[in-house]
Amino acid sequence: MNTLHRLTARAFGWRALALCAAALALSGCETLSPKVDVAQPTSVRPSAATYAPVANGSLFQNTAYRPLYESHRARMVGDIITINISEVITAKTETSSSLEKKGSVSSEITAVPLANVTQLAKLAAAGSSNNKFDGKGTTSANNNFTGSITATVIEVLPNGHLIVSGEKQIGLAKSVDVLRFSGQIDPYTIQPGNTVLSTQVANVRIEQMGRGANQDAQRIGWLAHFFLSISPF
Repeated sequence: MNTLHRLTARAFGWRALALCAAALALSGCETLSPKVDVAQPTSVRPSAATYAPVANGSLFQNTAYRPLYESHRARMVGDIITINISEVITAKTETSSSLEKKGSVSSEITAVPLANVTQLAKLAAAGSSNNKFDGKGTTSANNNFTGSITATVIEVLPNGHLIVSGEKQIGLAKSVDVLRFSGQIDPYTIQPGNTVLSTQVANVRIEQMGRGANQDAQRIGWLAHFFLSISPF
């Protein structure tokens, strides 16, 4: 009976260890594939217009009115707008420090009553110290992201600003390149051609990632990441 309890406890221990390893592996996968908080959904269909014609015999119906010379800029949910992505981030930091300290001490006895001169010559002490520290560090980062994507207006805020979100997927062989974008646009920054620069978009979220064999080849395995996560080095 004791042997059965011992085997059951051992099996339970291995099962708990396996569950912990699986949890760490899943958390490791999330760490290896960080997510960008792109506004969802990335596309939305415009609401179907409902017209209630009034039997007043007039050619002008207020419910179905659209301006003859209206602007082609995006302004309603479901409209599309082209984002010209041009993000350049450059940062550089340099630090330098130097510290030096020197010290010395010496002592000598020339005369002592009832002592021989030859013995006094040995009564001398001297010491010195020298500490020097030089430190230098340089950190630099240069990121350049250019491209374009056509996004959809998914929400119109009370102040008239547009929340846009879009997704582009390009498949080549066994790999897929995915580009996602979302942000908040002031309609006054929309340029002719219904385009806007990404530098004039607020709360920008850009995600560019790959799927397929090439991406899997560059990803570390979950078991290797598990041991790296618990390693103290």
